[in-house]
Amino acid sequence: MKYMRNKLAFGFVAVALFCCTATLWAHHAFSAEFALDKPIHFTGVLSKVELVNPHAWFHVDVKGADGTMSTWMVEAGTPNVLFRRGITKNSVKVGTEVIVDGFQAKDGSFKASGRDVTLPNGQKLFIGSEEQPAK
Repeated sequence: MKYMRNKLAFGFVAVALFCCTATLWAHHAFSAEFALDKPIHFTGVLSKVELVNPHAWFHVDVKGADGTMSTWMVEAGTPNVLFRRGITKNSVKVGTEVIVDGFQAKDGSFKASGRDVTLPNGQKLFIGSEEQPAK
């Protein structure tokens, strides 16, 4: 009986530590992942919007000069911050051509911290997170 309680207590502690570690890893400072010296500016078609914590994501399909397609993952502020700015999942429809401005990931992948998304009518949506530095 004592062995089972110890095993159960160990399992509970292991799960609790894993959850704390996952939470700490999930939220990061801008400078830990993105580079101010790698600004991005591209036009593409919105393929997916994810309003999830801790940051929302806009997925944008971009056609390169050589004709190849790449999908950029553009990190935005938290869903709550976007909502307070009037941005909802329906603000930009999937399939809309958008212009994205922001900063590329330090590792050079197709991942960026978004600053603005410009709609076809010229309207700019500030999607940056509150911790993103001004440039």
